[in-house]
Amino acid sequence: MTEALDSLLDLLDLEQIEQDYFRGRSRSAVVPRVFGGQVAAQALVAAGRTVPEDRLAHSLHAYFLRAGDPGAPIVYTVDRIRDGRSFTTRRVVAVQHGQPVFHLSASFQTYEEGLEHQADMPPAPDPETLPTAARMLPEYADHFLDSGVVDRLLEARAAVDLRYVDAPPYGTVGEPREPRSQVWFRTNGKLADDPLLHVCLATYVSDMTLLDSVLLAHGRGGWATGDVVGASLDHAMWFHRPFRADEWLLYDQESPSSSGGRGLGQARIYTRDGRLAISVIQEGVVRVPR
Repeated sequence: MTEALDSLLDLLDLEQIEQDYFRGRSRSAVVPRVFGGQVAAQALVAAGRTVPEDRLAHSLHAYFLRAGDPGAPIVYTVDRIRDGRSFTTRRVVAVQHGQPVFHLSASFQTYEEGLEHQADMPPAPDPETLPTAARMLPEYADHFLDSGVVDRLLEARAAVDLRYVDAPPYGTVGEPREPRSQVWFRTNGKLADDPLLHVCLATYVSDMTLLDSVLLAHGRGGWATGDVVGASLDHAMWFHRPFRADEWLLYDQESPSSSGGRGLGQARIYTRDGRLAISVIQEGVVRVPR
């Protein structure tokens, strides 16, 4: 396990301060606010710690309410909404400086057999044939607002091996493309056999690139190039089948719409052998600076 992954796992290991109350720390992010994937993953950790181990997360729905302060702790309050025979529902509110910054509802289910079908996995090259972030990002250094962006991005993503199938938005600024993006990802090291941990790490990564396809449709490079400003508004995930976050996952993303200063991204995450593991939808603010 790499030092960066060990640090991320420590970040997700929340301190329990009372029954149904947890406290989390933040890490320095690429932008001066708490990374949305971090607070979503921590909230899911808090919810999962109040649920029997035989009940696995199958969905989450969340709203980002305020920008988080990376210099202050986050307190997660879990509300035990329902404990049924098959399903358990939890609501989590993340609070900083006396105000809610994030709200999550999550549902957990005991395993059961059922009808089976899925959308086919789209074609994609093998992840080993694609450049690593350490090799790719320096090639675009002159596209960013300042040279420090490369180092900050590499540091922020050091726990995850994330590889773009095609050039990222900041690589083709000014060239509108099909609103679709693919990345392969896995953690930089092996993880324990804890299903909740793998789900939480996939949640963490899911907020990194989902709105890329919105930017591609308009030839925009993103916050790092200064041609848009934005933030996540809401986030939803459905966990269909077992997977491991320390094995390659294909994140196939597209944007069906942008309007009113908002962009919508939707995606499917597949295991390398073609099983549909997760569906994701996110809307975010995507504004052109005035």
